[in-house]
Amino acid sequence: MSGARGEGPEAGAGEAGGRAAPENPRGVLSVELPGLLAQLARSFALLLPVYALGYLGLSFSWVLLALALLAWCRRSRGLKALRLCRALALLEDEERAVRLGVRACDLPAWVHFPDTERAEWLNKTVKHMWPFICQFIEKLFRETIEPAVRGANTHLSTFSFTKVDVGQQPLRINGVKVYTENVDKRQIILDLQISFVGNCEIDLEIKRYFCRAGVKSIQIHGTMRVILEPLIGDMPLVGALSIFFLRKPLLEINWTGLTNLLDIPGLNGLSDTIILDIISNYLVLPNRITVPLVSEVQIAQLRFPVPKGVLRIHFIEAQDLQGKDTYLKGLVKGKSDPYGIIRVGNQIFQSRVIKENLSPKWNEVYEALVYEHPGQELEIELFDEDPDKDDFLGSLMIDLIEVEKERLLDEWFTLDEVPKGKLHLRLEWLTLMPNASNLDKVLTDIKADKDQANDGLSSALLILYLDSARNLPSGKKISSNPNPVVQMSVGHKAQESKIRYKTNEPVWEENFTFFIHNPKRQDLEVEVRDEQHQCSLGNLKVPLSQLLTSEDMTVSQRFQLSNSGPNSTIKMKIALRVLHLEKRERPPDHQHSAQVKRPSVSKEGRKTSIKSHMSGSPGPGGSNTAPSTPVIGGSDKAGMEEKAQPPEAGPQGLHDLGRSSSSLLASPGHILVKEPTPSIASDISLPIATQELRQRLRQLENGTTLGQSPLGQIQLTIRHSSQRNKLIVVVHACRNLIAFSEDGSDPYVRVYLLPDKRRSGRRKTHVSKKTLNPVFDQSFDFSVSLPEVQRRTLDIAVKNSGGFLSKDKGLLGKVLVALASEELAKGWTQWYDLTEDGTRPQAMT
Repeated sequence: MSGARGEGPEAGAGEAGGRAAPENPRGVLSVELPGLLAQLARSFALLLPVYALGYLGLSFSWVLLALALLAWCRRSRGLKALRLCRALALLEDEERAVRLGVRACDLPAWVHFPDTERAEWLNKTVKHMWPFICQFIEKLFRETIEPAVRGANTHLSTFSFTKVDVGQQPLRINGVKVYTENVDKRQIILDLQISFVGNCEIDLEIKRYFCRAGVKSIQIHGTMRVILEPLIGDMPLVGALSIFFLRKPLLEINWTGLTNLLDIPGLNGLSDTIILDIISNYLVLPNRITVPLVSEVQIAQLRFPVPKGVLRIHFIEAQDLQGKDTYLKGLVKGKSDPYGIIRVGNQIFQSRVIKENLSPKWNEVYEALVYEHPGQELEIELFDEDPDKDDFLGSLMIDLIEVEKERLLDEWFTLDEVPKGKLHLRLEWLTLMPNASNLDKVLTDIKADKDQANDGLSSALLILYLDSARNLPSGKKISSNPNPVVQMSVGHKAQESKIRYKTNEPVWEENFTFFIHNPKRQDLEVEVRDEQHQCSLGNLKVPLSQLLTSEDMTVSQRFQLSNSGPNSTIKMKIALRVLHLEKRERPPDHQHSAQVKRPSVSKEGRKTSIKSHMSGSPGPGGSNTAPSTPVIGGSDKAGMEEKAQPPEAGPQGLHDLGRSSSSLLASPGHILVKEPTPSIASDISLPIATQELRQRLRQLENGTTLGQSPLGQIQLTIRHSSQRNKLIVVVHACRNLIAFSEDGSDPYVRVYLLPDKRRSGRRKTHVSKKTLNPVFDQSFDFSVSLPEVQRRTLDIAVKNSGGFLSKDKGLLGKVLVALASEELAKGWTQWYDLTEDGTRPQAMT
């Protein structure tokens, strides 16, 4: 037996002779070296973190945390892939999906709404054209986007798209609605419910840094409006075509390569939000793409039309709300902490939270622009604030066409989708008047004739069309062209244009709007800056009172820039419109006709509540085409700590694909910070940090009289260096600050040079731990000329740092320092009293 076993291999080898040896001869130990090395590497990678933790003396819980994060990432990617497969299945065989019993909220819009029609003929046309559409998209990426990215920065000079494949699945139109009522006879308005679920492959590369990234699938769902206007009597019968989204579409992206990191939970929502912001800058109302079909059409007027009106919303109170808070695991029912979300198109506001109250009183006021009547509604949702997921308390939807007819509505509305609860609103439709005949009456009504404030209820709307500039100076480097960007401000409200790279004759073609409190006392300030070298290329100041005497309260011309080149000009069209409330005479028995619409999706299809996303910058690219006022979720009012941005709608899965334009697309899943939108006309309009500070002051007072400086003081040195062309601010120390906890406070100082509140313009001191009399002695500088700095304001805030995830973060006091002083070149050192909102600071030498 042993001999036989010994002869086996020799015989086998002999029989092989000139042919290959057997694949796995019996008795021979076969070792696959690459596989063994791979197994050893995997084992080493798994054991190394455990060894490192033991070597460093750290807890084993870090390993568990890493494993949990890995499982979370895999689960998130799996759910995203599952949603993609479901969406593809629905688009490929819609009839079969419906027959299999799809939920009502999954159905396309034409099932829910009788005035929304199917357009299969249009889908067949798009499918037939899809290969040529893909060719156009590829050409757009390679010939337009790629050169623009390369020219944006020297580090991106080797940027290129290695592959652009949009996929074989064409864009699908789930429903079409054509408006036949309340529209101009010379226009056609269509709403297209679009869905694109594509297994696309878009790969890019930066050869200089050996960096590769890309996108492997995209989902985008939304309501796209198409306007054909003006209709003309000659071919092609339509003067121009305008396309835009009524609100931000739903977006979901699967990344590849280096950008695969953006699929990590937490980052995926942030990346989608940033891309949605970029889309909004071009395609979401009031921005639009306009294609002229005849040369006579005034393209600027079509691209940036004047708003139809302004809706002033008095968010007053609610009654008989549901109590959602429970104790002892539901045995004891409590009250609710209600707050409201108000949406008009793409403009979103959030009220403050009223703690433990079923009949809350907000008394807040918001103003919203209305660009399109059909398809836009006032949408309100109430929620109960909770630490984890906020509970739904009811919703309301009102047709803006009916509000325009009534002009003024002041009544109680019953909340939908809940058994009880009602909401008190006062709605005012403000007409845009092209003359100043009613201005004095409007100023009296909003009490703007009795104070010098830049903020409060608006009496007028300023519409600015930024066209282009010519012969701009080169900036700091004479041999290179600047990267010009325009900053516009009225009072404390500021907006910024997009950046144009490497040119001294930029073309912007952007539209901006400002709510004006009192046009007789306010000015429009415009400054052209070089973004690359952070220096001024010229500025301009236009008193708004000048527009009151102009024809149609409109000025369109090239303005000569000050502190610039001899021939440097900027072309703008500026229009002022007075906001007038027309009060109609009605009989005593008149009944209003405002329609309260019912939401198309039940609360089961709803996700978490909207929570405002706070940001210190205007958004990607620094562009913000919406009014920089409380109207769109933020306020540049003095004393505001941060500038709120509209929350972004995150991807919500397939069950949201069939929603109509009248349904509330909100309830994003990717939320960072919840913060209320400041009201513009009530005592509770102050930012939440200021409200909390006032409450703390009342607690400290507790029947006693506080001193002259209850919040303490801060010592500053302020001067302008003409040699360096910079404003120098030295933060020396603070004294007698209030204690944020039993251990005192952890103060630091934040500095802004208003109206610039971008993250790049923020300065911060270090944090002093557990002290009420911190010493900083830190110096900061701002690159700004002396004539320019005298028109600006220094915003100083003392804050409590707390710790990571600490609740003890907040405002300790503020001071606003006007820099319009002739002594600025010499400088001064003073103690300033801190106040809740920075107003009326008192200086002490």
